[in-house]
Amino acid sequence: MRRLTRKKALTLVKELDAFPKVPESYVESTASGGTVSLIAFTFMAALAFLEFFVYRDTWMKYEYEVDKDYSSKLRINVDITVAMRCQYIGADVLDLAETMVASDGLKYEPVNFELSPQQRLWHMTLLHIQERLKVEHSLQDVLFKAAIKGAPPVPPQSVDTSTSLTACRIHGHLYVNKVAGNFHITVGKSIPHPRGHAHLAALVSHDSYNFSHRIDHLSFGEVIPGIISPLDGTEKVTAEENHMFQYFVTIVPTKLNTYKVSADTHQYSVTEQDRVINHAAGSHGVSGIFMKYDISSLMVKVTEQHMPLWQFLVRLCGIIGGIFSTTGMLHGMVGFLLDVICCRFQMGVYRPLKEDPPNEQKNSETPIPTENYTN
Repeated sequence: MRRLTRKKALTLVKELDAFPKVPESYVESTASGGTVSLIAFTFMAALAFLEFFVYRDTWMKYEYEVDKDYSSKLRINVDITVAMRCQYIGADVLDLAETMVASDGLKYEPVNFELSPQQRLWHMTLLHIQERLKVEHSLQDVLFKAAIKGAPPVPPQSVDTSTSLTACRIHGHLYVNKVAGNFHITVGKSIPHPRGHAHLAALVSHDSYNFSHRIDHLSFGEVIPGIISPLDGTEKVTAEENHMFQYFVTIVPTKLNTYKVSADTHQYSVTEQDRVINHAAGSHGVSGIFMKYDISSLMVKVTEQHMPLWQFLVRLCGIIGGIFSTTGMLHGMVGFLLDVICCRFQMGVYRPLKEDPPNEQKNSETPIPTENYTN
C-alpha cells in the first residue's frame, strides 16, 4: 500500500512539472539558432555588467521635518580676510534678543590681501565650482558623498611680521543662540553697552577705511571637510572708503548621514547687496561687513541609500529571462517569415498528396461475389 501511495504521489508530481524535458533526439541545432544564442548571451553579459555598476551606485534621499531642537547652540565658522589692519577692526555677534556674544573664539592674524599664484589658482577653481553648483544642483549630492569626518586642514601660518601686512585675517568659530542675529565686522573694537554694544570707531581715521574682503569660508554647525558653502570664495573689492556690504543668510538645519560621515550641520542660502555710505546723498548707515542670519524652522535629513541585494538579483533575473524569451520569439518569427519569403510551399516541401481520379477509384474496386442460398 505504501508503495502504491508513493507511486501515485510521484505520478501526481510529474503531472505538475512545468519544465518538461525534451529528448535530445527531438532537438535540432541550427547555425541561425547558434548565432542568435551567441548574440543573446553577449547582451546578457553586457547588461548584467552595467546593472552591477547601478547596484554599486548610491543616491541621496531628502526628507523634511520640523526642527524641534531650539535649546542648543549654533556654531559659526568664520575665515574672512579684510583689507584693513587688525587693530582698526572688530568682529562680534548681536542676536535678536540684543545679546552680545563673546568673540573669544576668533583670531586676528595680519596677512597680505593679495594672494600668491598658487592661492589665486585655488581661488579661481573654487569660484568655478560655485558657478557649476548654481547650474547643476546634482553636484551637491557628489559633495555630500565625498564629505569626510575630521578636522579641516590647517592653513599655513604667516611668519612675516613686517609692516607690509596691511590686511587682517579673522578666523575661528563662536557659539550663538539659535535665534536670528547679526554677525558683523566694522571699524573699532567692540565694547559692552547697557543697550547692546558699541565700537570705538572715533579713534580710527577715515583714510584707513577699506572694507574690501574675501570670504574663504563661512559655515554653520559642525565643520565637514569637502562641503562647499555658498559664500566660500566670495571676494569684494571697493575703492570707496565708506562702503557697507550686507549678506542676508537663511540657515536650514541639516542632518547628514552617509557611508563616510554622520553629522549635524547646516545649509544656507544667501542674498547680498552693497552700497556706498554718503550721508549728504541720503545713503545712511555704518561702514562694514554685515551678515544677518535667520534660522529656518524646517530641518532636512539627507541620507545616502543603496540598492538592496534582493532588488539587484530580481533585476538581474529579469534581464536574463527577458532577453532569453525575446530572442526566442524573434528567432521563431524570422524563421517563419523566411520560410514564407523563400516560397517553400512552391518548392514542394508542403505540397499535398494527389488524389486518384474517380474512374481509377471505381476500377480499383473489386466486386464482392454473391452466393445464392436456397433453402
